[in-house]
Amino acid sequence: MGDNAAKATQFKELGNSCLQAGKTQEAISNYTKAIDLDPENHVLYSNRSAAHAKMAQYHEALNDAEKVLLYNSDWPKGYSRKGAALVYLGRLSEATATYEKGLSLNPDNQQLKDGLAECRAKMAQESGGPAMNPFQDPNFLERLNQDPRTKELMKDPQFVKTLEELSSNPRDLGAKLGDKRVLTALSVLLGMDFTPAEQKNYFKTNSDRSRVPTPGSKYSPPPPKEATAPKKGGTSSKEEKMDVDNSPEQTEAMKEKEAGNAAYKKKDFDAALIHYDKAIALDTTDMTFISNKAAVYFEMQKFQDCISTCEKAVEVGRENRADFKLIAKAFTRIGNAHKALKDYAKAKQFFEKSLSEHRTPETKELLSKVEKLLKEHERLAYIDSAKAEEEKEKGNEFFRKGVYPTAIRHYSEAIRRNPDDAKIYSNRAACYTKLAEFSLGLKDCDQCIRLEPNFVKGYVRKGKIHQGLKQFSKAQDAYQKAIDIDANCQDALDGFRECMMAVNKDPEEVRKRAMADPEVQQILKDPAMRLILEQMQTDPRALQDHLKNPDIATKIQKLLQSGLISIR
Repeated sequence: MGDNAAKATQFKELGNSCLQAGKTQEAISNYTKAIDLDPENHVLYSNRSAAHAKMAQYHEALNDAEKVLLYNSDWPKGYSRKGAALVYLGRLSEATATYEKGLSLNPDNQQLKDGLAECRAKMAQESGGPAMNPFQDPNFLERLNQDPRTKELMKDPQFVKTLEELSSNPRDLGAKLGDKRVLTALSVLLGMDFTPAEQKNYFKTNSDRSRVPTPGSKYSPPPPKEATAPKKGGTSSKEEKMDVDNSPEQTEAMKEKEAGNAAYKKKDFDAALIHYDKAIALDTTDMTFISNKAAVYFEMQKFQDCISTCEKAVEVGRENRADFKLIAKAFTRIGNAHKALKDYAKAKQFFEKSLSEHRTPETKELLSKVEKLLKEHERLAYIDSAKAEEEKEKGNEFFRKGVYPTAIRHYSEAIRRNPDDAKIYSNRAACYTKLAEFSLGLKDCDQCIRLEPNFVKGYVRKGKIHQGLKQFSKAQDAYQKAIDIDANCQDALDGFRECMMAVNKDPEEVRKRAMADPEVQQILKDPAMRLILEQMQTDPRALQDHLKNPDIATKIQKLLQSGLISIR
């Protein structure tokens, strides 16, 4: 008999694996082989009942559930299995009685409470009347706002809107039963103590049920929904999750995981690793234990260990068809570890892998940030002052030959190699000037001056470009700044004199050009400036008083440079 029990356990574990992999018919076959070897084992009937339910074989599921209670009439799961099968068959009153009987024996069993609440909700949905639908109570919102189990939930406007819709459309209740918050509200309205305190806290802080828990969170999100089989007996309700019973090893593994999570929250990382390793040894098919271990390594800044552990978690997850969200989370953690190691290229690669599994705003933001870091890292890695000098000399050589486009190409490469060298911008500005690309030349002059404010040649280049554009006042400003730095700069002195001569050469042309200058136009529109200009014509000595005001002095200087006025 001992050998038979051991073989039965092997078939049971094989059946569990098949059921988790979606091979339901194979699971039933293995459970049947186990039952043949150990025909009074109530757990085997329970698991086969779950498998039958997944195949929409609800009569068979009910028969197995009754066998569970035959061999263990005190076991809560038996009543849960039987109640679920009866719900699928549309026998709601019998299901209600089954759940109530189970609760009379096990009043604190959460699964039975959930089943009874959902069963009553289905009955309310089918009746559609206010007596059975508590959401049609005129005071139901007030009751939910006052009850501590739902008070926090009622702060979510979208949830309140859902409840209001149920009040006006009671037949939509069945479609909403997948939302645990609705079930919690229903339990309050039905007067049932439905939600334990710890689960209340979970739903209070984890309203996004798709979120993968981090180490330290007590409840895991539900697995991805499976396609439900057509219901017999006319019920349109969502299929209840018919989970198989964990082996003793799996149960013990979950306890070790919880202990590891508690240690992780306390930052007792050595203890957390010990508990997670025990959980992994007990159940080698659950990637979350390995992923949690990787999280500990990340907190300990052991980033290479974190990466290799996450890779193992992904491998185990793939083999056991883990939720794609868990796979995505492992990839994100690998990306964060590579980012911490400043390997931005690999971080980008793994953030992209994570998004290919499951797209979340958080991972998209991580990818965006690491792309910016990667770009800046590549830019800085490219800087090489020696190579920049080589490229600058090549540019100078082609400039002397008059091959300006090629010179620009070499100067541009020199700038990429050393973007803080003002002289290279000045040289490239000279090329742009030769090619009449004045706007690009001015841009390089401004960058040159920004990098080296006392670089005389930068102002001279800028003056020549403005002079070529016949913007003589702007050219004079540039030349004047060069002279301020070096009073003996001949290029600046010559340029300034040429601008003065050009201004006085054709007064009418000077006037037209000046009047087209927006700054000049603004000065002439100023009533105070017009009055000052009139005073200057009648009393030249008044000018000295006005020049004491810096603002007026600047405006008068602008008019002098434009050629509109002169002082004799």
